[in-house]
This record gives sequence, C-alpha cells and structure tokens, in this order.
Amino acid sequence: MKRLLDVMIALCAILLFGFPIILIALMVRFTSPGPIFYWSARVGRGNRIFNMPKFRSMRIDTPVVATHLLTEAAHWLTPIGAFLRKSSLDELPQLWSILKGDMSLVGPRPALFNQDDLIHLRTEKGVHILTPGLTGWAQVNGRDELSVPQKVALDVEYLHRQSLLFDLKILWLTVHKVVARAGVTH
Repeated sequence: MKRLLDVMIALCAILLFGFPIILIALMVRFTSPGPIFYWSARVGRGNRIFNMPKFRSMRIDTPVVATHLLTEAAHWLTPIGAFLRKSSLDELPQLWSILKGDMSLVGPRPALFNQDDLIHLRTEKGVHILTPGLTGWAQVNGRDELSVPQKVALDVEYLHRQSLLFDLKILWLTVHKVVARAGVTH
C-alpha cells in the first residue's frame, strides 16, 4: 500500500511541479558551470548504495561531505543555491528516486555514503531496514539542527510508529516546515 501511494503521489507531484522543475533546471544551467543535477551516493534500504539526484546548489569543486561539515558552506553555493536549499526545491528530482523505488515519500533521510557514524548507529538500532524518505520524522523535528544521536532516536521512533496516518502527519508537517523554511542551516 505504501509503495502504491508513493508512486501515485510522486507522479502527481511531477505533473504539478513540471513547469517549476523545468524552470529550475534552466536557472541552474545558466547561473553556474556544470551539470543541472548533482548525483549523490547515498545509503538506502539494507545499507545499499544508490545515486540520489538533487538540483545542483553547490559549485562543482565542492568537497563531498555533509554540508554542515564544510568550512564556510555559503562560499560553495551557486548563485541560486541558497534559494534552492532554503526552499527545499533542490530536492524535487528525488521524485525520480521514489518512482524507481530507491526512496519513499516518508522515511529516514538517506545518509551520505561517508557518514559512517550515522550509518553505524542506524544499523545498530535496526533503522537500516527502512526505505529512506524524501522527508521523515527527524526532518520535521529539527532537520539540520539535530545531532546524529538525536536523528537516529527519531528514526527509531518512526520505525516503531510507522503507519499511513503517521506518514500523512509527517507530510503535512513537512509542508509547514518547508513553507516556514524551518531547520535549514545552509
């Protein structure tokens, strides 16, 4: 049931956001050198690595680390990068990952391949069995402002509470957080 809902909502979102997706792609292309999409190696269900697309918001010479680990992260942003990240519009290409089955609408956010502390703790707590999500319980409860142990504690809570109603609550809270631009550090 969850997979069917993911596919239906992702398809509707692609149709709804089709024009903005094209517009953003053109803006990325014409405001900085490099590709439109950034393909990020992420950890999926069962700790399997997959490539997750995002609209490129950082320069092509940016080190491959979590944004909060960059010194002067703003220095690495493209001319429209800050806007894309604050508005979460850089995440729209992940609708493709949902259609492919690498991601779900709701689940723990996929870790970068090199976030060893997060991957280890999620595996230790059993969270690695979940399909990662476009949004999740940790995203609506602090996002970038949370420490790794806090994120994993919220992921564990999601693991035990997951249901259609809980997912709908998280989606609703996500819309509220995105509109308010809450919890985004860069």
